Amino acid sequence: MQLEAHVPSVPPSDTIPKPALPEDSTLTPLTTLTALDDAIESLGVSVPCRSYDPEVFFAESPADVEYAKSLCRTCPLVDACLAGAKERREPWGVWGGELFVQGVVVARKRPRGRPRKNPVTA
Repeated sequence: MQLEAHVPSVPPSDTIPKPALPEDSTLTPLTTLTALDDAIESLGVSVPCRSYDPEVFFAESPADVEYAKSLCRTCPLVDACLAGAKERREPWGVWGGELFVQGVVVARKRPRGRPRKNPVTA
């Protein structure tokens, strides 16, 4: 049985405006997850990781990972979240708009399996 890839039901994130931060907020690395929770609660605006299915941020398919990264770009805490994830060496998932694999930021998710040796002819 083949599972279908996740198809986003929302417009691409470049059309979603980024929420404004309160005037008195300062962004520091959110080194603990409780600090991240507290920062999200104090904002008073919705953030993507709380508004969308959490599975999207830990997806297997490259398309879903790119979708999660685009959602993160709309978040007002993206820089602090990324700095905290780097410091915590998050084992995997999309944090702060970047993909983490074994605690290291990687540019993109490769599809499963080995690459083809010969090009496919149609």
